[in-house]
Amino acid sequence: MTRLRAAIVDDEPLARARLVRLLRNEGDVEVVAEYADGLQAAAGLPKVAADVAFVDVRMPHVDGFGMLERLPPARRPLVVFVTAYSAHALQAFDAAAVDYLMKPVSPERLHEAVARLRLRLGGGAASACGDYPERLAVPDGQRLRMVAVAEIEYVLAQGNYLELHLDGRALLLRETMAAFAQRLDPRRFVRIHRSRLVRIDAVEQVEAWGAAQYWLRLRSGACMTSGRSYREPLRQALGISRAPHQRTGEDLHAG
Repeated sequence: MTRLRAAIVDDEPLARARLVRLLRNEGDVEVVAEYADGLQAAAGLPKVAADVAFVDVRMPHVDGFGMLERLPPARRPLVVFVTAYSAHALQAFDAAAVDYLMKPVSPERLHEAVARLRLRLGGGAASACGDYPERLAVPDGQRLRMVAVAEIEYVLAQGNYLELHLDGRALLLRETMAAFAQRLDPRRFVRIHRSRLVRIDAVEQVEAWGAAQYWLRLRSGACMTSGRSYREPLRQALGISRAPHQRTGEDLHAG
């Protein structure tokens, strides 16, 4: 198993020590460097070849965002922000952060972040064992809302943002559809269009719709059509066979 090389950037010694302990408990994470402020990190990170930096936001001299701006793009590791303040969440995702953890960090949330890092780095332990997060941190106004993945009914791409639809409301997340889909278990979610993704067990009714397309009705009453190039993945996800009813337009029911 390839070890994940991590650096920690935080001006609080106790916070650094606790994060070191939690990361070591992950088993396959090696803490290769610790920095007490952003200036030290900007100078040291290019030399240690870390895969990820766990970065506090508010630090003396240079904050976490300023530290990242000082790093050469080619030498910048993946970033997970670790902070006591939720107000910086949107800025963190604008900076392409992999995750945003609130202090005090729980072992469960850190485990989810490490799994997400594994996926972003191209597989490894997370993809091999199907370790997909059960909850996601999503900005909701000035706070972060912990969203249960099982509650997400569907996702729509809107410009540079995604709309996560759950509980009769929508939350905005700045992320591409391709990157977000990689974070979800393909046994539970299927992408039906370049701008649409649905939870498989939320699909209540399916109907043939034009050439190589389907019309879907979800349990909440939401309706949408699939894209032609997503026909086969949708068939496989819903267990739709190649049958005559595809040509007649007869309704298909997905249980």
